[in-house]
Amino acid sequence: MKFKTIYSLFLLLFALNISSCGSSKPEKTAATVEEAEKQLAKKAKKAAREAKKAKKAAYKAYWSAQTKEAHQSIKRNARRQRKKARRMR
Repeated sequence: MKFKTIYSLFLLLFALNISSCGSSKPEKTAATVEEAEKQLAKKAKKAAREAKKAKKAAYKAYWSAQTKEAHQSIKRNARRQRKKARRMR
């Protein structure tokens, strides 16, 4: 029984050690300024895409939580504000 426990513990630790080695690779450092700028631009683009996706999801969640009357009221108020802004010009 003791040998089985030690063996299974060894296998578990070995599996955890192998799986963590490949996933924690450090990022390559850029050799030139152009490569570094390219990497920064790529990261910024990815962050912007994720932010846009999160904004879209929040917008959808907000509108799905509103009632039909609230939708209509908001549309009427927006239309009224646009007309008022046109008259003021």
